[in-house]
Amino acid sequence: MPASPAAAPVATLPAWSWHLAPALLVCLAAPAFFVLRVPWVGWVLLAAGLAVALMMERSDAATRGPVDDVAESGARRPSILRDLSLIAIGMLIVSAIPLEAELDNVAFVRFGLALGGAVAVPYVISRWAYRDYAIRFPWRGGGRWTAFQWTWLAVVLVLGWLILPFYFITSGVYLNWPVVDTPDLIARLFVGVGAVGIWDELFFICTCFALLRRHFPFWQANLLQMIVFVSFLWELGYRAWGPVLTIPFALLMGYIFMRTRSLAYVVTVHLLFDAVVFAVLVHAHNPGPMDWLFLV
Repeated sequence: MPASPAAAPVATLPAWSWHLAPALLVCLAAPAFFVLRVPWVGWVLLAAGLAVALMMERSDAATRGPVDDVAESGARRPSILRDLSLIAIGMLIVSAIPLEAELDNVAFVRFGLALGGAVAVPYVISRWAYRDYAIRFPWRGGGRWTAFQWTWLAVVLVLGWLILPFYFITSGVYLNWPVVDTPDLIARLFVGVGAVGIWDELFFICTCFALLRRHFPFWQANLLQMIVFVSFLWELGYRAWGPVLTIPFALLMGYIFMRTRSLAYVVTVHLLFDAVVFAVLVHAHNPGPMDWLFLV
């Protein structure tokens, strides 16, 4: 997948940095919140990560002496403390609600406020409080999609059709989603699955991954965002042996975004997977009418 010609270059970063320590602490709060479901452990990890980041920045400042906070390009220099605080704020907002899939009006409002706030609040803080514009949503990225990118969309559909029915039905995890046996519930499921899929890319990729990428090489930033991404999907319902699928999926989303710098493309890839997820959930809860479509 060719890199986007319009992608902003990333400054050369050291192969290893002590900044990994606070970043890992912050990202490990996600399993505490969404897998173990022990909020106080998540709070302790977030606080520890931000405290370590603060000590490192003070140590770095003492070593360097007084330096201008603005780089030659005019943008504010990346700060590990500021960037990790944005990720922490987003996680705290998401962790404030239960993430079990529900389709009633109250659940839609709850999810909308929490997930929307987890994207909007860090963005507002970054732009108007920190004034570093660290969070962006590059919709078009490098412009027109290549032949390979279009081909990959077809591959995504085929892979989803082959893998997802087997996972959801044989593991029984489709029961983590409500029964959808009326047109109204099916329509609500369609909207909910698609909306959460778009949010995944806004928060985990355009926020968490993009912030981490300012400080770490691609593979490290991608592994860190994967921890947060997969933990969220676990509580959402992708359990049993779901991480076997969600781990490579999260890593793939980071890779695609790094190569294309196109939010439109990663959202399209994600929504194609989610279209299959939606169809499988409807099929699993209503066996018979769609048996012809799937192998399981």
